[in-house]
Amino acid sequence: MSLLKILLWGIVLYYLYKFVFGVVVPVGKATNQMKSKIKEMQDEQVRQQQAGQQQHFTQQQQQKSTPTHEGDYIEFEEIK
Repeated sequence: MSLLKILLWGIVLYYLYKFVFGVVVPVGKATNQMKSKIKEMQDEQVRQQQAGQQQHFTQQQQQKSTPTHEGDYIEFEEIK
């Protein structure tokens, strides 16, 4: 009876080992890869937003620094 018990435990451990390294470990690796890819995409999006804000700020500074001559010339009509 003990030989049968040892054989049965051996089979159970074999299939448990096969399941863990065939399913659980690859799923864990895939999950970690997906998390890292999502983090990279979020970081890239933040960098793009910051670059866009910097560009917008630069354009606003250029518009403010260019002189405007609104008050130099007043058009009028002569009334008789």
